[in-house]
Amino acid sequence: MKNALTILVAAVVLTLVSATCAMAAGEGAPTQLIYLGGAFGAGIVILGAAYGIGKIGAAAVESMARQPEVAVNIQTAMIIAAALIEGATFFALIVCMLFNH
Repeated sequence: MKNALTILVAAVVLTLVSATCAMAAGEGAPTQLIYLGGAFGAGIVILGAAYGIGKIGAAAVESMARQPEVAVNIQTAMIIAAALIEGATFFALIVCMLFNH
């Protein structure tokens, strides 16, 4: 957990630095820095979604192993939770792409 937090903080700092550089660039400056913030934002969104769905899957499989008689209910709840995470991820990716310009 500490490593994930360190990576997240580093990514946020890098995103802020790249956004600051892009905003400080005047006319005629390279536009590649402008797109860097949206790319890092999209990457952080995907990493968060993958982490969340992985935790849901791990907990569901462990629960099914402990109580096989309720495996169908656990699987249904897992799929619904994963779908909600994917929906939020898709929305966040759209926001990253819209603010990329």
